[in-house]
Amino acid sequence: MTLVHYWIRELRITSMVDDFPTVGQVFQYHFLWKWQAKKGQHEGSKARPSCVAIIVANSEGNRVLFIAPITSKEPIEGREGVRVPETEARRARLDTVMPLWVMVDELNAEILETSFTLESREPQGAFSPAFTNAIVRGIHKSRQAGKTRLTQRK
Repeated sequence: MTLVHYWIRELRITSMVDDFPTVGQVFQYHFLWKWQAKKGQHEGSKARPSCVAIIVANSEGNRVLFIAPITSKEPIEGREGVRVPETEARRARLDTVMPLWVMVDELNAEILETSFTLESREPQGAFSPAFTNAIVRGIHKSRQAGKTRLTQRK
């Protein structure tokens, strides 16, 4: 069973007691957009703020992080993003001068235990539980509509 099928069929949000990661944390991450992966790239061109949106345990007992990118570009028609309120931007130590969005229709899937791309596991901040829930609801809505672009990181 592929990771995508596991995620769709057996979604189970796990609770983390470790110091990292937890759902809602924001950190710098080389997010790999789907268009970059299709071109054969293995790493995003720059570190960008990203949010741990969902954590599931796979059949091997590893933690799979579903990571959503944060961008200053407003989603174009056909794309889905959740606007980051200024108070949430401050909580996550993000720029509060320009508008920001968490893209909920494109995710990276990263196995924590084997990750080479999570360079710094020190979060820069975190969103509130209420805003994190809004992000997760947006991801579920996108997934149910068949619009989710998922890039599995190795």
